[in-house]
Amino acid sequence: MVIGDENIPLAERMRPQSLDTYLGQTHLVGDDSILKKAAENASLPSMILWGPPGVGKTTLARILAEKVGLPFHQLSAINSGVKEVREVIGRAKSGGMFAGKSILFIDEIHRFSKSQQDSLLGAVEQGLVVLIGATTENPSFEVIPALRSRCQIYVLNHLNHDEMMHLIRTAIEDDVVLKKRKIELVETDTLMRASGGDARRLLNILEMVVSSVPSGKVEVNNARVKEIIQTTTAGYDKGGEAHYDIISAFIKSIRSSDPNAALYYLARMVEGGEDPKFIARRLLIAASEDVGNANPTALVIASSTFQAVERIGWPEARIILSQCTVYLASSPKSNASYLAIKDAQQLVRETGDLQVPLHLRNAPTELMSKLGYGDGYQYDHNSTGGFSSQECMPEQLSGHTLYEPGNNPREIKIRKGLKALWKEKYGY
Repeated sequence: MVIGDENIPLAERMRPQSLDTYLGQTHLVGDDSILKKAAENASLPSMILWGPPGVGKTTLARILAEKVGLPFHQLSAINSGVKEVREVIGRAKSGGMFAGKSILFIDEIHRFSKSQQDSLLGAVEQGLVVLIGATTENPSFEVIPALRSRCQIYVLNHLNHDEMMHLIRTAIEDDVVLKKRKIELVETDTLMRASGGDARRLLNILEMVVSSVPSGKVEVNNARVKEIIQTTTAGYDKGGEAHYDIISAFIKSIRSSDPNAALYYLARMVEGGEDPKFIARRLLIAASEDVGNANPTALVIASSTFQAVERIGWPEARIILSQCTVYLASSPKSNASYLAIKDAQQLVRETGDLQVPLHLRNAPTELMSKLGYGDGYQYDHNSTGGFSSQECMPEQLSGHTLYEPGNNPREIKIRKGLKALWKEKYGY
């Protein structure tokens, strides 16, 4: 369904009104999907919708509310607080339009403080409201554990190329304004890259391209889109494409041991007013994923950086972030630990719940002791050299190697040490 008011922006005119017209996120709202079934059964759980801007979080919340026939109340964490939350909950208790159960949608819920999030707990627990929170930030960091435990976390993804093309063609054919113009899609590469999977941004740029030609035929091509972007959308958008492109370039520059490039992208984020804790979290991840045991001190430095940034904030935090960035970029690199846990998780998925060897099992009760739990366990500290060589893997996985030390001085030394202990067992 396309809204017919010519005075509102194209992105709003094209906002879907039902699940049938909702674009993307088929893992959540496609046939036999979890949210579609929940809506059809009028049994929506409280949830957090986590995804980048422009992928339909707000739209999905509205459609779900309409589908289940519940009153819908929307708050923005930017300009709402505990007072507004309590007003909604009070109406739910006392009746009126919020009699029984209603949906409370909170946009950018990650911006709520702990006390503001705490104010939601009772109403969600008692079922007075179905909470739908939308966030572009990882809920593990930005939503308090008590609230997360009461909500399902659903991840929304950027729209893919085919979905974006479908959206463009639908707008050209059905929109009340665009269908009056002769629009030819000559090239769309730059339009797609500039949109970055953000439907709102895609439609905004398309609308600007069309508006740049007052009458007659409109050709959408790379040169025209590039001209529009350069003159109207320059800068760093913390909630848009630049947020994801620049942090990606920042991390990849660290991984490539290029402190100069890493500092450049750090400066882009600092100048754009990025959340310093977001940058510090990415440094923490890079310290483990990309530096790893080639320089274990990197994780200590990154952890201290995060703590210091929390205490200091802008503008001085830029100095601490710079120091950590240079340290990580200049460090030797190893992703061996990252690959090891990735392979270990895959092995668990493939082999299932294998039995823990009896000698490694805990024996807190007499019955467990009689069943042989813990029998034969060798306390390594009592063995020569502090090493017993006892089998620790499930029987079916004996000798299976998951950790392959990297080719750097520290992990070469680790490899030699493991080989001296385990001989040929693990292939070191």
